[in-house]
This record gives sequence, C-alpha cells and structure tokens, in this order.
Amino acid sequence: MRLAVISDVHGNLPALEATLAAIAADGADMTVNLGDLLSGYVQPADTADRLIELGLPTVRGNHERQLLTLPRESMGMTDRIADDLLTPRHRGWLASLPMTFEPAPQVLAFHGTPTDDLQYLMHTVEPAGARPATPAEVEERVGDVSGYRLLLCGHTHIAGSLQLPGGPLVVNPGSVGWPAYRDDEPYRHEMAAGTPHARYALLDDATGRWEVQFRSVEYPWERAAGFAERLGRPDVARALRTGRN
Repeated sequence: MRLAVISDVHGNLPALEATLAAIAADGADMTVNLGDLLSGYVQPADTADRLIELGLPTVRGNHERQLLTLPRESMGMTDRIADDLLTPRHRGWLASLPMTFEPAPQVLAFHGTPTDDLQYLMHTVEPAGARPATPAEVEERVGDVSGYRLLLCGHTHIAGSLQLPGGPLVVNPGSVGWPAYRDDEPYRHEMAAGTPHARYALLDDATGRWEVQFRSVEYPWERAAGFAERLGRPDVARALRTGRN
C-alpha cells in the first residue's frame, strides 16, 4: 500500500493544491490528513470547501477542537479569523472528525498524541527550547501501541520519523501550509522547517515493513504571504516566504 500523509494545512489553499498535485503524481492509494486544517492567515473557508469536496480520511487537530468549543474571547487570532468565515456546513464537518482513526490495518493516525491534541510527540520543549524527543519519551506519550506497525502524527510542523525499539515506526509529515511558528507553551520555543515548501510524507509497505520518504513541494508562497500581510501579520508572511521565524 502506498500512503500519502499530510498535516497542518492551516487554511493555506495554494499549498494544499500543490501538495495534492504532487501526491497524485506519486500514485498514492490513500491520502490521510492529520488535522489543524483551517485556522491561519490565508484562505480558511475556501480550504474547508476543498477538503470537504475531497473527503480525505481526516482527524481533528487542536484548532478544530478550539473552533468548536472555545468562547470567542478565549480564541487565538488564527481561530478568530476562521470563526468569522466558517459556515454551519463547515462546522458540521469539523464536528464529525474523530480524534484518532485507523486508515489501514495496524496504522494509527492522530494529531498530537493519541490522547492529547496539544502534546508534541516527537519533540520535547524545555526552558532552553525544543529538542527531539527520546524514544523513551515517545513511548510514554503514545501508551500501549503494541498492535500497531505505524503511527502518524502532526502538530509540530516538523517532518521526521522514529523507529521505536521493538515497536512501530512513528512519522510526522511536516506542515503543508505553515513552515515556521513561535509558541510560548510550555516554554517559549520556535519550530521552523527552514524553507517555505509544503511538506508531506509518502509511505510504502511493499517490502513488508513501512518505509517513508519525505517530500517538499514548491507552491506560490508569495501569494499566501500576501494574505497574511493584508491581515496585519508580517511575521507570518515572513515565515511563509522563508520557512523561518
């Protein structure tokens, strides 16, 4: 089976369309979407329309939960922008998305960890910043996954993989639509892909074990950055143009 995995589109429709075209050229049997779909500074409502049309197997991320459950005064700016534009149809679709699902036998997909959409799986944040998580940290966060050969996560926007000792392969495809960001929780840290490309992962089990290739895709990121600038976020525009904060 050839499986394409995307995550963290964040309403960036130009990046999504370019990624879908690349996936089609790869001949994937299925495309799995790991959440954080709409909240961002590009085209959240148009992205919702496109994703609904596609009907990809999709899990909800923390931003989907926040859009549906937080009072507006508690939302961040990206969620407020999406909140202003989404229709009842969009919200009904978001409400239908599961926190986890199994797109193939012995494969588990989720956004952060299987039980927490805000927790990083493959990175650990300390007072000095973010670092790669150790296998022991990853094993503690995923819990009992003895029945799985492949775990698919997003949330950090950074592509990477880790083979757990005697356990499944863990894969984060990186972000389709937002290559760099800063956060203050639990400590101030930065995540940055280093280039503006859209990212996804291509997985294949033809050899009897899952093997991963990471893809980067050119798209009109200047167009995406223009949306962010018009919304008063030159910092986000810079991240979209450069993949750096």
